[in-house]
Amino acid sequence: MNILYLHGLDSSLNEEKRTILERFGTVFAPPIDYRNNPDTITQLYKKYKNHDPLIGVVIGSSMGGFAGYYLADALQRPALLFNPALAQRSVKQEVMELPNPKLSLKHIVLGAKDDVIDPAKTLQFLSKTLATNTEYNIRLRQDLAHRIPVTVFEESIKDFFRILS
Repeated sequence: MNILYLHGLDSSLNEEKRTILERFGTVFAPPIDYRNNPDTITQLYKKYKNHDPLIGVVIGSSMGGFAGYYLADALQRPALLFNPALAQRSVKQEVMELPNPKLSLKHIVLGAKDDVIDPAKTLQFLSKTLATNTEYNIRLRQDLAHRIPVTVFEESIKDFFRILS
C-alpha cells in the first residue's frame, strides 16, 4: 500500500510517526508550503493522480487534513484526517473543482481539547455534507488536543487500516 501523508502548517512528518506508517506501506510525505502556495491541493493532485505506484490512502493532520479531505475525493481514495482544518484556516487555500467527484471514506479523529481547530466547527462543517455519498467515521477524543501524540497516532493508524481490510 502506498500512503500519501500531508503534514500540517509549518510542520513535517517526524521519524517516529513515519516508522509507524511504514508498517503499512510505502510513505510519500512531500514538503508543503501552505503559506506561499494557495494551490497546494491542485498541485498535489497533478503530482499524485497518475503516480507510479498509485497512492492507496491519504493521511493528513490539521492543514494537511484540510488538503487531504479534498485530495482523497480527487484521487478517489480513503482518508484518515487528524483535526482537519475544514471550517477555519489561518492561510488561504483554493479548493479544486472536481468534474465528477466520487466521494471517499473519511476516518476523522478530532480532539475535544483542540484550541487550534475548533472541533465543534469541524462537526458543523461535516454536518453540511451529510447529503453527499461520503462515508464518515468520526472519533471525538476527550483526551486529545491539537498535537497528535505518537500513541494516539499509532492507535488511529491501526484502526484506520483495520477498517479498510
